[in-house]
Amino acid sequence: MRPEDFLPPSVFRLTDNKPFAPQPAQLDASKTRVSLTKSPKPVPPSNAPELSGHNIFTDHMVCARWTASSGWEDPAILPHGPLTIPPSASALHYATACFEGMKAYRGHDGKLRLFRPQYNAARMLASATRVSLPSFDPTQLLHLIRQLCALDAPRWLPASAAGSSLYIRPTLVGTDDSLGFQVPREALLYIIISYWPSPAASGAGLRLWASDCDIVRAWPGGSGSAKVAANYGPSILAHSHARRKGCDQVLWLFGSDGWVTEAGSMNIFVIWRTRQGQLQVVTPGLDDHTILAGVTRQSVLDLVRERLSGVAEVSEQGIEPVEALECTFTIHDIVAAAREERLFGLFAVGTAASVVPVREILFKEERIVIESSQSLYVSLLQGWMADITSGREQSMWTEVVDESSP
Repeated sequence: MRPEDFLPPSVFRLTDNKPFAPQPAQLDASKTRVSLTKSPKPVPPSNAPELSGHNIFTDHMVCARWTASSGWEDPAILPHGPLTIPPSASALHYATACFEGMKAYRGHDGKLRLFRPQYNAARMLASATRVSLPSFDPTQLLHLIRQLCALDAPRWLPASAAGSSLYIRPTLVGTDDSLGFQVPREALLYIIISYWPSPAASGAGLRLWASDCDIVRAWPGGSGSAKVAANYGPSILAHSHARRKGCDQVLWLFGSDGWVTEAGSMNIFVIWRTRQGQLQVVTPGLDDHTILAGVTRQSVLDLVRERLSGVAEVSEQGIEPVEALECTFTIHDIVAAAREERLFGLFAVGTAASVVPVREILFKEERIVIESSQSLYVSLLQGWMADITSGREQSMWTEVVDESSP
């Protein structure tokens, strides 16, 4: 996966088609300095109530500073703690900040796995390019992630914690101390790991509030295809509104026609039958770059196309073949499919929750009820994803972390 795959062509052209800008010194994980904490934190039990706050972090973090004049400094693994940045830092005033979300999974064989991490690394470089932050070699970012996982995972996610995971948050922020509106001349890359509670049963599924057409998450030519901080803060207001209405997430719509885009910070899928009788799994496409190219999203598309689209193979299992499509559709298409009894399921996907069924959509004064939790296709995808990340199924999508040499 290339960084330019995550950038709109119009933006990529502004970089002279070179995501790897020349650097006086490149990011080099082999030069990482390690300073171990002298006060290890207690590891909470997997059912501890405080885990719901997602603010329990492992003992260490990675930090690497960059300046325009000198390039990347040697990375360091340090005890987890506060950052020091100037009050005029570019990230605080102009949102020059991007990040990634990924997990380390403890398999049932005791091994620690990353799931398609090259996608996250390439997407982070694309996001950095979108907000004029320094470039880096994605493979070096992956080396730093492996080093931190190898150091902290044995204690925070031991072999006895099979089926559990740690959440990894690589972040890059502009730390330029100038209030001038300009490309940051200083930046900080850091990686932290959050202790993640064991996944809870999804129950009946999510309830979504379909946003008003004048409240949008992203738009053509914007930054919707990049994982940048500026995409998230403005969406919290609508999320709070959805919660007040008794919903879990916002179903983001765009334009007067109500084009479906995302569900909260997750990608959305619909299972329906066309009026011509074709059973389909559809998700919004990436062409307009209003959608984040999710790793779980791509994995679901790959699984449907590989395992559920072949007529002969699927029919032998008593399952109707289904076609996977990336296309544009509206909330009105969903409403029509529900009224005509052609709607067989909705589900949202993302790193944090994997595959989650949607049971209801609140759109204006109408409630669209979907029996997604009863969908065979949703349960199959949930099971396949869990088997791959846990190591029950050997897959090229996972990478085993060597924990013997942090």
